[in-house]
Amino acid sequence: MLSRRFLPLFLTQFLGAFNDNLFKSALVTLITFRLAAAYGLNAQLLITVVAGLFILPFFLFSSLAGQLADKFEKSFLIRKIKFVEIILMCLTALSFELMQLWWLIALLFFMGVQSTFFGPLKFSILPQLLCDDELVAGNGLVNAGTNIAILTGTICGGLLILSPLGRWYISGGVIGVAAAGYAASRFIPIAEASSPELRIDRNLFRSTWELISYPLSNPPVFLSIIGISWFWFLGSVFLAQFPSYAKDAVGGNEEVSTLFLVLFSVGVGFGATCCNKLLKGRISGRYLTASLLGMSLFILSLYIFSPSAAVGEALLGARGFLSTPRAAGIVVSMFMLAACGGLYSIPMYAMMQSMTPESHMARTIASLNIIDSLGMVLAAALMSLMLAVGFSICGIFLSMAFINLLMLPLTVRLARFSHD
Repeated sequence: MLSRRFLPLFLTQFLGAFNDNLFKSALVTLITFRLAAAYGLNAQLLITVVAGLFILPFFLFSSLAGQLADKFEKSFLIRKIKFVEIILMCLTALSFELMQLWWLIALLFFMGVQSTFFGPLKFSILPQLLCDDELVAGNGLVNAGTNIAILTGTICGGLLILSPLGRWYISGGVIGVAAAGYAASRFIPIAEASSPELRIDRNLFRSTWELISYPLSNPPVFLSIIGISWFWFLGSVFLAQFPSYAKDAVGGNEEVSTLFLVLFSVGVGFGATCCNKLLKGRISGRYLTASLLGMSLFILSLYIFSPSAAVGEALLGARGFLSTPRAAGIVVSMFMLAACGGLYSIPMYAMMQSMTPESHMARTIASLNIIDSLGMVLAAALMSLMLAVGFSICGIFLSMAFINLLMLPLTVRLARFSHD
């Protein structure tokens, strides 16, 4: 964690994830409570558009991002991307000060573009900086850090933006964090280009198709990508429904929704960091099936402990919720579900990296980003359909417990490719 070959990269990605979510959370909160009304727009529709615009660059530019990350020296590219983030955050600060909604939405899109180009770099550089027996630990720390950064950035953005000096706090925060991320990137060791002779294909449609098609020729890599994308699919279902679950199922207010977000994020981080302890540095899928079954088991447990309907008209705060008889079961179930998710996902990142040729590493990561984004879009579509036909939030959770078991053949097959 404290070594020169890992700490600067960890800090760079942590600060980047924090800044993305600080900005996004502040903007969504501002749209909900002020800007939508000021512009005469529907807040829920606008927030949906904003969320889509942040994901859109992963579909459009991941192929180009993967090619560049394979062709050029990686630490150089990371520094350039982080410098661009400072410029974008200065423009964001100005837009917050002037309360320019369309500028803020455009800048969020460009932050999505910036994240698209950084994504393949942060995971493809790990095998160059770490030994094989450090990959599980490195991926675990990166994923745990990312989850904590998402959590803290989301909470800080939502809490600070509506305070009396909120726009000043957010403006100073996004610029300061971007500058700190750039400073950290200056210390990332040189990671030579893995495929310097690569010719960049600027046809985004053709290169995207080739990017997605390449892992098909490498079964363990392809299965790892599908398995990781399933984790993001399942996680997005729960994260998207926590506010409604808190209000409609357990009768809680926004404090309870935030508590669930904390539990889920910390739980994933806990599972990710425990993964290396269990595997002792080995790149192995031996716990994949058990962790997948654990996810279904604790989803079922969450369903059992959830009330059939919220009781009482007044919404409970976090303290009031924790004093209810079912709270302990809900808290433990949610935390353990997330911990099993962390234990499930980390070995697949390490397996994907160890079984991908170095010359195609970044492009493989870029294809993962595309499929992850597609999974999250499909999750949103499935949730909309289930809600439209009358599923309750708890009913959706219960269905996920059984749908999750469809991944069992994948985990069994991946275990055979382990490097024990």
